[in-house]
Amino acid sequence: MTKRTSAKYKIDRRMGENIWGRPKSPVNRREYGPGQHGQRRKGKMSDFGLQLRAKQKLKGYYGDLTEKQFKRIFNDAARAKGDTGELLVGLLERRLDAVVYRAKFVPTVFAARQFVNHGHVLVNGQRVNIPSYRVKEGDVIEVREKSKQLATVLEATQLPERDVPDYIEVDHNKMVATFVRTPGLGDVPYAVVMEPNLVIEYYAQN
Repeated sequence: MTKRTSAKYKIDRRMGENIWGRPKSPVNRREYGPGQHGQRRKGKMSDFGLQLRAKQKLKGYYGDLTEKQFKRIFNDAARAKGDTGELLVGLLERRLDAVVYRAKFVPTVFAARQFVNHGHVLVNGQRVNIPSYRVKEGDVIEVREKSKQLATVLEATQLPERDVPDYIEVDHNKMVATFVRTPGLGDVPYAVVMEPNLVIEYYAQN
């Protein structure tokens, strides 16, 4: 099992939720956490525990970002005018790897990071190999011509378990997507409930 696949499954089991809504998630079979103590009865979680869990879940969803990466995005959202929780989600969805995943060019957000890293993606005609690159409204994201027949790309476009959200327009025949607008929390098709308000509370107290 690759490190990325292992991480993906570990996050699901640690959270006790199928956070990407995948049919093969181990949580579909076992809802307890990984390790020898995973089956212990869980007591009532403290406020800090709930806040930490909300942060870990959101951070894990986008490919298990490092704390440094996630904190930087949070700080950008906190500095901007408006609802910090909504802005945080909007900034996370503007990551190039997140857009590639949402457009169904690849099957998982982990694959999206690797796909961008390996230079398979163009933004407005220019190759971009930085997964954290922040896409702007109106940007055109496409799969390089040489990469359009890759097995992972062909597999992803056929995935039945998720749809492309309406803030991204996609032509799967040409493998081209346009980032139409920055979404809010209610626009993002999370498979589980995300609580950015608890993430704000976490950083306010820590």
